[in-house]
Amino acid sequence: MSTREGVRRRQPAGATPGEPSHPRPQPSPRWGHVPSAQRCSAKVAGRGRCSRLCSFRPASAAASLLSLPASDPCPRRRALSCLLLASVAASPAMATCLRLRRCQAPRLPPASPGRGLCPVPVARPAPGRASLRGYAGAPAGLPAALLRTDGFVGGRWLPASATFPVHDPASGASLGMVADCGASEARAAVRAAYEAFCSWRGVSAKERSSLLRKWYDLMIQNKDDLAKIITAESGKPLKEAQGEILYSALFLEWFSEEARRIYGDVICMPAKEKRALVLKQPVGVAAVITPWNFPSAMITRKVGAALAAGCTVVVKPAEDTPFSALALAELANQAGIPPGVYNVVPCSRKKAKEVGEALCTDLLVSKISFTGSTATGKMLLHHAANSVKRVSMELGGHAPFIVFDSANVDQAVAGAMASKFRNSGQTCVCSNRFLVQKGIHDSFVKKFAEAMKTYLHVGNGFEERTTQGPLINEKAVEKVEKQVSDAVSKGATVVTGGKRHQLGKNFFEPTLLSNVTQDMLCSHEETFGPLAPVIKFDTEEEAVAIANAADVGLAGYFYSQDPAQIWRVAEKLEVGMVGVNEGLISTVECPFGGVKQSGLGREGSKYGIDEYLELKYVCLGGL
Repeated sequence: MSTREGVRRRQPAGATPGEPSHPRPQPSPRWGHVPSAQRCSAKVAGRGRCSRLCSFRPASAAASLLSLPASDPCPRRRALSCLLLASVAASPAMATCLRLRRCQAPRLPPASPGRGLCPVPVARPAPGRASLRGYAGAPAGLPAALLRTDGFVGGRWLPASATFPVHDPASGASLGMVADCGASEARAAVRAAYEAFCSWRGVSAKERSSLLRKWYDLMIQNKDDLAKIITAESGKPLKEAQGEILYSALFLEWFSEEARRIYGDVICMPAKEKRALVLKQPVGVAAVITPWNFPSAMITRKVGAALAAGCTVVVKPAEDTPFSALALAELANQAGIPPGVYNVVPCSRKKAKEVGEALCTDLLVSKISFTGSTATGKMLLHHAANSVKRVSMELGGHAPFIVFDSANVDQAVAGAMASKFRNSGQTCVCSNRFLVQKGIHDSFVKKFAEAMKTYLHVGNGFEERTTQGPLINEKAVEKVEKQVSDAVSKGATVVTGGKRHQLGKNFFEPTLLSNVTQDMLCSHEETFGPLAPVIKFDTEEEAVAIANAADVGLAGYFYSQDPAQIWRVAEKLEVGMVGVNEGLISTVECPFGGVKQSGLGREGSKYGIDEYLELKYVCLGGL
């Protein structure tokens, strides 16, 4: 089938026969047609002339020219291939003009004119191949093809009227200037997502599953480059960043499978002539607001579920770590995710409030998913209340880590190290208070301090030996410093650490405090840093009371070898997730979320997709 015939067949209803469905830009004179009779003089396989005509139309021959091997015997075709590659790399408009068809995934209709979006579909690179355009000013060692700086709306990279800087928290060096989107760009992204939703919801579960799987495959293929971006913008040690990418990709794999398991129900009715059905349908456009501490995983955990359910999304990444979200957009584009299904609107801290408010109040948005502080979550809930949106939130934590006399102390220390110092203590589920029973208190503190001195190494995240990178910014360091100072002034003892590290303003020494009491700031405030305060207790009842004396309840941990005690404490802790003799509890297969003021709803697991589905009851009568 010729390209012209293909365009004719894809015309929407009402289009004039013989005309393309979208305006076709006129080709540049450099792409003028070669006379149809002209053939190459190169000899192929012993024949006197080239077996293929050298005449071509760019629209129909571009894809084949781009895929020519460098050893192709026809010099004219080799030259044209090189010229085409250079032109596409230099001009996105040329790529659109050529109408390259390298991805066979389902396409959504473009945005209608007058809605603020370009009606010409964006050209897509082949799955698995790096984009031909990237950030030319990428710092040394970072992948230019994935380091995007513009917003991503309706399948197009769109610059904003202003930009904001992103810095490496370890060195303070600039990583680049990123589009500083405002409320108008956020509303445009919502419109793009809403228009895409009208078609995306009708895409079969199998096709949605296939696209998510392609996205997963591309993340795995680019895992090293994606990890470097995380380390550069968040300071996280490279090994941890690599682990996050694998964890992040697994959410896409998981929800690619869950997309095919959205089941309804049939309910028996009391009347014989009636039947009742329960359908599950996508809620609509979801606004996704994510934090900086896991800039990739927090996106895929939400977006994977949303897309699997048939929803479309607008992502507002944290202002400190926008590059990870934009890199995921590049890979989503390569995977064939249709335009408007996945949109990204980065913004500065100055514009974060207006963008968040625009997303929460837009009537085209049906769902808000947020991970961040409890204070910000309350503000977003207030904005979302006016239009009664579906909301899921994962907010602050203040996790207790309890060690009972019956515990294996060595195992407890290993669990404490894993739970507390991952990402330099900057996780919402990391242990924030260590409650140790008096019988093993001294032994635990001694071994914990030894482990910290032996295994924790502060440094730049790109250094092989580093296990503790910088905190995200100086404000985070000041919070840890304030808690340590407050505790010491009230009688706490610094066992190890306790001050800023000499490496720079965003580094703080891993710190262990003993003789901590409940009137200290670190006992009732989330730290989000490398501080481990130890509180001594006498009885199980006392430990549970201290653990539950918080307005939040995300995660809790305890170590015990007493089976009866394990059941009692696991049931009594007022948290959404409990680790028993285990310091790492996050996994894609299990529900993630908290109680009290730690949030609403659950993410991950088979339950995560339900956050993006509505139940519809259908009554069939007259049967």
